Amino acid sequence: MSELVTGEAVALELRPAKLPSRALAVLLDLVVVGLVYTLVTIVLVISTASLDEAAQIALSIAAFILVLVGAPIAVETLSHGRSLGKMACGLRVVRDDGGPIRFRHALVRGAVGVVEILMTVGVVACVASLVSARGRRLGDVVAGTLVVRERVPVGQTAFVPPPPPWLSGRFAELDLSGVPDGLWLAVRQYLTRMRQLDPQVGSAMAERLAADVAARTGTPAPPDVPPAAYLAAVVQERQVREARRAFGSGAAAGGPGMPGVPQPFGAPVPLPQWSAAVPHPPAGGPHPAVAESAVPVPVVDPAPQDRAGDHRASGGFAPPA
Repeated sequence: MSELVTGEAVALELRPAKLPSRALAVLLDLVVVGLVYTLVTIVLVISTASLDEAAQIALSIAAFILVLVGAPIAVETLSHGRSLGKMACGLRVVRDDGGPIRFRHALVRGAVGVVEILMTVGVVACVASLVSARGRRLGDVVAGTLVVRERVPVGQTAFVPPPPPWLSGRFAELDLSGVPDGLWLAVRQYLTRMRQLDPQVGSAMAERLAADVAARTGTPAPPDVPPAAYLAAVVQERQVREARRAFGSGAAAGGPGMPGVPQPFGAPVPLPQWSAAVPHPPAGGPHPAVAESAVPVPVVDPAPQDRAGDHRASGGFAPPA
């Protein structure tokens, strides 16, 4: 298992794809691209028979670059890391921090792939994937990407808990461009594991991470918001922006697992229950959770049949079981 998050930061600990599944996906992609290239070549030979030899060579080189290099790059960019072979094998290309790839990532992977896959018949890519602990080829290392398995059982995944309802949308104007990918990954890992930590260690870690995020955004963290809830709200805001960028403005309208975040992998996400001890903050006063603790105490979400009659107060929000 790899401590990564999906493109929309929903599931943690995705499984990196190993050499056999990646090789099968590449083989399927090469078969499809080879068929397309053959058809394009036949059409060019027929349509350019009246041209001179130099023009025919130039068109052949252009067709080779567009079909064998440009087409895979375009497909990975438009599908957010899922080529035909990867979709068939249940794989996806993501960034090192688990976010969706962009054009520059696909471009670097495709350019390096010409050398390590096409020119060396995949020998360099196979050796690099075997040496890497996460099965990465040279194109992934240079581009800062990773190929992961999408088809992970729901019971084996952890989920980033959403913030309290009164924090949703509060940080919509926050500038998150200065927060590095490594810090995002550290925040997400903390949020999914905070109930496993010692309370003092978790409190110190939340305060340190909140201070780092606030320093990178240039805006101090609100004093009336506990550090853990602040981190959850900021992560949710980034999820909404990533969803809008990847799926359009209408995709962030809502989802079954997390407000404003679509679920790309088709796995239902249980909604965490916020206790009655964390109501909406009163106007002009600090949030009541601040007086009790710097970090809310997570509680285990009760079984669905017990939720209707269980109204006991707790000290914070509860990540899904």
